Amino acid sequence: MTQIYSTSEASQSPNSARRNDDLLVVEDLKKYFPVKGGILRRTVAQVKAVDGVSFTIKRGETLGLVGESGCGKSTTGRTVLRLLNATEGKVNFEGKDVLKASNREMKALRRDMQIVFQDPYASLDPRIIVGESIAEGLKIHGIGNASEQRDRVREVMLKVGLRPELTRRFPHEFSGGQRQRIGIARALIMEPKLIVCDEPVSALDVSIQSQVLNLLKQLQRELGLTYLFIAHNLSVVEHISDRVGVMYLGKMAELATRDELFRNPMHPYTKALMSAIPIPDPTVRRERIILQGDVPSPLNPPSGCRFHPRCWLAKEICKEVDPPFEEKVPAHWVACHFAGEF
Repeated sequence: MTQIYSTSEASQSPNSARRNDDLLVVEDLKKYFPVKGGILRRTVAQVKAVDGVSFTIKRGETLGLVGESGCGKSTTGRTVLRLLNATEGKVNFEGKDVLKASNREMKALRRDMQIVFQDPYASLDPRIIVGESIAEGLKIHGIGNASEQRDRVREVMLKVGLRPELTRRFPHEFSGGQRQRIGIARALIMEPKLIVCDEPVSALDVSIQSQVLNLLKQLQRELGLTYLFIAHNLSVVEHISDRVGVMYLGKMAELATRDELFRNPMHPYTKALMSAIPIPDPTVRRERIILQGDVPSPLNPPSGCRFHPRCWLAKEICKEVDPPFEEKVPAHWVACHFAGEF
């Protein structure tokens, strides 16, 4: 699905042309973690993990969120679900303000907003059989009696490709891929509208990754699911996403449709990431862009453009002025003073 904006509608936010089919709208989201110091344990600094991120996700769409480790993409996903409390910003889900919802309202919202975690073993209680773990959401929300809950667990296990008789087993009795299917089943049991997939295949073997990705796509077609898919592997993101956002050091660097982004990356950081994607053809060679230096600390981010210490296009303005997140061509948003000039 493609999100189109006219040039006249371009602004500092990709939400300026909000549409009725937007399921999730995130505006200027910030999440800072305080750093305590001294005898009195006062706040002496802030780790700016997420610093002004904006995006929308339409119903039935998959938005991929990609970037290096530590760029804030997982924190963004957890803050959207209010697993972490936001410092500032707005998160609107189906017209409801998630960040201002009461505990009762939030409990109701959680039925429609679920998450699949990165580590399928750490996210499951090793002392509880998987059938109980999958059914936990039904029990918390008081959905159905014990018999109906068991039937629902068996049904959802079949849907993710697991035999229903395995419900009596413990997590350690399953392989990594099977445990991730259990995690997906646990999210599906509540019949959600939005699922945040927090690097759901990064801990799996490559052959198993493709199976889980194909399962997620199949479930999306059958159930009309909407995904925020977080990953650091661009090949994975390209396979599953409709649109892709690239994050760097807590900010959104680029946002476009999948085809547009991979055909025409306009941010130098995105270009560098693309150059690292292996090509399965030994006769084809791609120019490799090696970024110099390490990612700066979110505790003390650089002034101006956060990417300028590692950017080969950087000029004086990049060191002084933070580039606005602007629509350079229809549906293609970039935060760079010299977008596409490489």
